[in-house]
Amino acid sequence: MAVITIESFATQLAIASINTYQKHLSPRKGFSCPHRLLHGGESCSEYVKHMLINQDLQTVLQTATQRFRACNVAAQNLRNQKQSGGCIIIPCCIPI
Repeated sequence: MAVITIESFATQLAIASINTYQKHLSPRKGFSCPHRLLHGGESCSEYVKHMLINQDLQTVLQTATQRFRACNVAAQNLRNQKQSGGCIIIPCCIPI
């Protein structure tokens, strides 16, 4: 009989939660991960999911916190880029 530790259970639960978020919530929320949009690569949820598969839970918690802070900075940078652009007559995304 396999013994399931609290850490492995928490990791499995977190991965299942991320999968549910990615499948059902993320496509409907109306925006994409700012970190992925600005820097390319994985979204924050995909990044954390990969970390959960490959690292211990303590490391993931520390790294995820750093990633979410970086994502917040990316969101602010994207907002600033959008505000510095301008439009003539009709809304568009082309800066003047």
